[in-house]
Amino acid sequence: MSRWRPPPPPKSPYITADGFAALQEELQGLWLRRAEVTKHLAAAAAEGDRSENAEYIYRKKELAGIDRRIRYLQRRLPSLTVVDRAPSDADRVFFGAWVQLEDAQGEAVEYRIVGADEFDPAQGWISIDSPMARALLKKALDDEISVETPAGLQHYIVSGIRYA
Repeated sequence: MSRWRPPPPPKSPYITADGFAALQEELQGLWLRRAEVTKHLAAAAAEGDRSENAEYIYRKKELAGIDRRIRYLQRRLPSLTVVDRAPSDADRVFFGAWVQLEDAQGEAVEYRIVGADEFDPAQGWISIDSPMARALLKKALDDEISVETPAGLQHYIVSGIRYA
């Protein structure tokens, strides 16, 4: 039995202007961090026996992680489409919208639909590729949606839509 798995579906190419700037800043910071780690790696390598040198092994792994992230960002940034303005139909849910939802118990939650590279559940930012965002796209005020969650099927009503 093989361990091969099919590749995941591609992420959507959309990102907000703030998210794009944050990724560019991260890439610049990684290049600076890489120079620092390389310097420490060279110093650890100069100490002698590398097979039992914990500092050397740690810095090699750290450098590999930094290089992996740099490669990812260098491939991802050119393929992204920056969405920096509200859609022409601001009464419907599209990318970048803040959507307020009300569940069956009357509790309100608010989500912002953002790109796959910038989602943050703590801030209420959900990826456009998530099941919740896919259910919300093109919905209008007072539309009802149903979303399959780990807790079961949840029903919500769209109670507010705004764009920053």
